[in-house]
Amino acid sequence: MPRSIDLIRASKLPSNMMPFAAKGALSVPPDENLEILVYLAKHNKIFGDLARLTLAGWDENASLTAASDPKTSREVLDYLIAPDNIRPKLLPALLENPSVPDSGIVKFAISASRESIEIMLRSARVRTSADVLDSLRSNPYLKGEEAATVAKLIKERESEQPTPLAGDAPEVHTSPSLSTDPVDESEAAAHEAVEEAPDEAVSAYLSEHAAEIAAEKDKPFQAVGGIVDLLGADYFPVLENREMSEAEAEPAKAGNPAAAAGAPAKAAAPKLVDPSKRDNTMQKINRLDVKGRIQLAMKGNKEERSILIRDGTKVVALSVLDAPKISDGEVEKFALQKNVLEAVLRQIPLKRRFMKNYVVVRNLVSNPRTPLDLGLGLMKHLQTQDLKNISTNKEVSETVRKLAMKMYKQKLDAANKK
Repeated sequence: MPRSIDLIRASKLPSNMMPFAAKGALSVPPDENLEILVYLAKHNKIFGDLARLTLAGWDENASLTAASDPKTSREVLDYLIAPDNIRPKLLPALLENPSVPDSGIVKFAISASRESIEIMLRSARVRTSADVLDSLRSNPYLKGEEAATVAKLIKERESEQPTPLAGDAPEVHTSPSLSTDPVDESEAAAHEAVEEAPDEAVSAYLSEHAAEIAAEKDKPFQAVGGIVDLLGADYFPVLENREMSEAEAEPAKAGNPAAAAGAPAKAAAPKLVDPSKRDNTMQKINRLDVKGRIQLAMKGNKEERSILIRDGTKVVALSVLDAPKISDGEVEKFALQKNVLEAVLRQIPLKRRFMKNYVVVRNLVSNPRTPLDLGLGLMKHLQTQDLKNISTNKEVSETVRKLAMKMYKQKLDAANKK
């Protein structure tokens, strides 16, 4: 007889049994019940919310058993270690479970809460993983003493690395330019850097993403949402109609000598008028291949970045966020845009400098385009009034609104008790 989880995956479980499945009330082993709930929470639009609520209140001992068991389903472990689902009492077991991949811990470390940071620094696995430590170093909630501990552990890991061969030296020298540490030390320095700095940043980015660039090198610029949405519905018609009407007026005067005498001057007039700044920018971008657009995104001006952030080619759009001259104000706007790739919204909180900006975090949570798991994970950083505003925002998903209202009430109760 097939397992219930297999029936659910194949959509063969009777519909009258689905509400019981979403409540964890099926007569199946505890580990299978947990697997069913996680599957519904991640893949079922009808019973997903109910399954998530059930998981949030799932028996702690049963959850701890699953978190520490290497045989637990990978999907269940990924769900438990996700920033928006983590339960502090499960974290030590998850960190030491060999079936939890380092990539999951790295992702969690970037936005871990104060309590989670303390737990992570006590973990033997975290203290010996260079990737996790490097990610933890970018966490904006890391205190000075903890940052010093992380830096010391990273240095210890680096000292244990074997000396690279001479032929590998170029790769070692290019990697430091990818670090966000200079931005952390002085944000102003990034904006007033010497001219060589952008070139170094561009070279590092091109080298890191060489495979993606080669795969899409001839892909033309195509804005997410379309070019009409980018420039405005009346942008092209107005320009074209005005020029056409002026051009058609000239031949009509050909029979009049006086008009004919003035015709050359009038006909030449449109050529003397410079195209609009925006038109020039669009023409420039449309002539560039992927590599050229990346260089423009990282070395260009604010207007060029505002267009290229909407490039449908991911490697180009993400390069805007690595531009040395990008300002916090630009990122605040990007975080609120609905016409950018999902990858852009996921990349923003991975930059420590951007995560330190409260407006960026608030805009990401308020953006209906933001992936659900990202929005829920960032919500714990919001202030009481913003939680209240989001709880009534009809543009975001119902799950986000419900959690915002729940957290708003919790903060309100905590404030009243003081």
